[in-house]
Amino acid sequence: MLKLNNIEVRYSNVILVLRGISLEVKAGAIISMLGGNGAGKTTTLKAISGLLHTEEGEVTDGSIEFEGVRIDRLNPEDIARKGIIQVMEGGQVLEHLNTEENLLAGAAVIRSRSEIKRGLKTVYGYFPRLQTLRQKTSGYLSGGERQMLGIGRALMAHPKLILLDEPSLGLAPILVKSIFDIVRMINTIEKTSVLLVEQNARAALSLAEYGYVIENGRVVLDGTACALSENEDIKEFYLGLSAVGEKKSYRDIKHYRRRKRWL
Repeated sequence: MLKLNNIEVRYSNVILVLRGISLEVKAGAIISMLGGNGAGKTTTLKAISGLLHTEEGEVTDGSIEFEGVRIDRLNPEDIARKGIIQVMEGGQVLEHLNTEENLLAGAAVIRSRSEIKRGLKTVYGYFPRLQTLRQKTSGYLSGGERQMLGIGRALMAHPKLILLDEPSLGLAPILVKSIFDIVRMINTIEKTSVLLVEQNARAALSLAEYGYVIENGRVVLDGTACALSENEDIKEFYLGLSAVGEKKSYRDIKHYRRRKRWL
């Protein structure tokens, strides 16, 4: 469904952020991207959705294909019409609008009123809480409610692929589980593919079937979620696990060992 072919991204035609990223998302799959702050995960999503253009960013090498068609030169609205919708980090909403107005804004690419009504019914089915808050100003929603609204607004566009950026950010563990359970349901019932960016490696690998680890704008490791969960580097650097009784000074060896093993 989606292919990134060795893409490079620069901001202001100077700052090189992505240094040859390649990845694939198959139809109906949930794929995760893991990595720390500044690794290039969000930039990768914005390259796919076209939002780089709003930040003076550009794909300067390589290509992005969706369903066999190159999209990295298209405007964000044209990419959205093709079925790729990004849910921004931190549950960003249109704070001056109420909940239902936010959802209707997500249906801007849908022309049929009956489809919009069906979309609202679908969203409220997944997120009953949003229906009770339909007239509430979005700026007063909690973090979890904002995240629900962000995903619900994406669903209003009937997406083929959702780009989900850090859905667990700032949420309590019980809310993270609830959000991830709903994402799994959406993937199963709606057949919507998901590309998930997440620092919570444990949660991401429990949801995804395949994952990519990104460091310094490069893919340094990829594999099935099961294989990544058992990988010693993933355990050490992202799950906080190491050999029993082994003493480590992370300040001294973490960066060196990661570069030695992966790069």
